[in-house]
Order: sequence, then structure tokens, then C-alpha cells
Amino acid sequence: MTLTLDGVTHIVNGQTHIHPTDLTLENGTMNVLLGPTSSGKTSLMRLMAGLDQPTKGRIIWEGNDVTGQRVQDRKVAMVYQQFINYPSMSVYDNIASPMKLMGLDTSEIDRRVRETADLMQLSPMLDRKPLELSGGQQQRCALARALVKNAGLVLLDEPLANLDYKLREELRAEIPRIFEESGSIFVYATTEPEEALLLGGNCATLWEGRVTQFGPTAQVYRQPRDATTARVFSDPPMNFLAFEKSGDVLRHPGGDIPAGAFAAGLPDGRYLAGFRPSHLTLEAGPDAIRFDTTLNVTEITGSETFIHLDHGKERWVGLIHGVRDLKSGQALPVYLDASRVYIFAEDGALVAGAPYAEAA
Repeated sequence: MTLTLDGVTHIVNGQTHIHPTDLTLENGTMNVLLGPTSSGKTSLMRLMAGLDQPTKGRIIWEGNDVTGQRVQDRKVAMVYQQFINYPSMSVYDNIASPMKLMGLDTSEIDRRVRETADLMQLSPMLDRKPLELSGGQQQRCALARALVKNAGLVLLDEPLANLDYKLREELRAEIPRIFEESGSIFVYATTEPEEALLLGGNCATLWEGRVTQFGPTAQVYRQPRDATTARVFSDPPMNFLAFEKSGDVLRHPGGDIPAGAFAAGLPDGRYLAGFRPSHLTLEAGPDAIRFDTTLNVTEITGSETFIHLDHGKERWVGLIHGVRDLKSGQALPVYLDASRVYIFAEDGALVAGAPYAEAA
């Protein structure tokens, strides 16, 4: 059982919301759509569900072309960021409501409700009203109503965004378990790279209505095929440094670096170096590259500190261990392990660097 988007495009009032997209999701997989706000995540989900029709291309579900099929006639369930429950109905009746619309008999409805409630750890609460539940329990009720339909495709559009941190962590841990036990195709939209990594499975990165890469989540994170994917899959954002390779020297606005540092094998030309915040340090290692920066802002988060740096016209973020006594405006040398650097061509395509070492 697969869901295939074959050359799907979506244009609204002359504006392209989804550029031509080819994507195949396999049965029994967790698939994360990762991208910033307005990157196309919800638009893509609406096309998958049948809520919107593609301008061009086809939607293939279980080998059948369902492009023009109504959402009511598809085996699809969807849970939104703003979870919806019927406040006047009990948790039991909320979960049972889609099956009653399907015309299932009472015994079958009861069996599915109780099985799904057990899966979602809602069994002691079946007689309560939604407003008597915590936020996490209400969201589990909405998820249960989606799962109980036995839908082959479950679409989750930022379902945890409105919950507090503790509840989000709780449900993030539960969703992969729920997914494994249901066997459906799950599609989960998020703006947060950390959430994508926690959920695992596969990941499609989106930017301005384009799927920039799709594959196993850890692989997309470690081996972004271009600078855009690297930007999407990094929080805080990946740092970049434009440079020109000329012989044995790499020239950048802050000075020159020996080409052997991380680009010895590259032809002469202009490139973009990318490195994650956690790969900047304040201590000089044996093969580290030094950059002279100015400290802009520090953010202390428990045992770690984010440092916001100015390097010429570049704005960088570093993530260092511990709480440091640093003052805004001070000159601050930082160091970078050359083995951690990604090298992108002028057009953004990955050409060398960190992912090759990590893949090996």
C-alpha cells in the first residue's frame, strides 16, 4: 500500500503553492514534512487528503488514481494543530463519532473505541467530557478519533504546537509507538528539526513550496544535498561563510585560510562553507580554524549557552557547553573543526565536506 504524488503542482490565483513534486510514501512508514511557516507543508497535506485538487499531476493511492476523488471517499484521517473535540459528548462518543457516520454496528464500534482508548491510555476517561481532560489528554482524544477509522493514511498537521513543553515531550514519545502499532502511513508536519529527529522515520524538507530532499530522517540531517536543505534542517540555523578558493588559499572577508583546512581537493572558484552551531567552540583544537568575531548576544539555556556572533557581514550562532561570563560587544575568537564543514557550490549543491565523512 503506497501513496504516490506524481508530478503534483498546486497553483492558486496565479501563485504556485506547490512546485512539481514526485513523492512516494510506503505502507507502515512515519514521514515527517519539515519546513518553516509557509513552506508548503499544509498545502501538501491537503492535496494528499483530497481537500484540494492538484493543478497538474496525479495522486495515486493503493495503485488507484484518486486525484478527483472526494475526501469522504478516501481512507484518510487528519489531525490539526487546533485539536477539535465535541465538548458536549463524552470521550467515548467523541472517539465513536466517525464510525457512527460510517454506519458500523454497535459491537464493532465498541470494540474499536476500547482498543484505541487503551492504545492512547484513555480507558479510565471514556465517561468524561473533553473539557474535564488536560490538554495532552484532549489531543490524545483527537488522535484516537483519527486512528479509530482504521485509515490507511493519517495526516498530523503540527498536532503538538499548542501544548506546553511537558505535554509535547510526552506525546512525542507516544506517537512513534502509536504509529508502530497502527501500521498506517503517517505524515507529520513540523517546523522543528529536533522534533523531526525525535520522530525518526523518513523526512521531506520543504522550502517555498518545493521538496528539497526526501529520505531517512537521520540521513537527510547528516547528508543534506544542498544549502537550502541544510538551512531547513538546522535549529539554530546553520552558519555559512562565502569564500573563494585560489590555489592553496581560501579567501573570505575575514582573511585567508590554507586550502588544506577543508577544501584542498576543490577546483578554484567560489563556494559556500556551512557548519552547525554546535561545531563552533571557544577552545583551540589541534586542527581548528580560528575566526575573529564580535559577540552580539548570549542566551543561557541551563548547561549550554547560545552565542550570537558578528563576523563581518555574516551573522553566526554558536552553541557552547557551560555558562560563560561573556559580555556583548567584546571581541571573541571562535574555532571550527574543519572535518565538520559542508562545502556547497555557488548554486547551493553539496560538493564536499562533512557528510562524506559521516556517511563513511
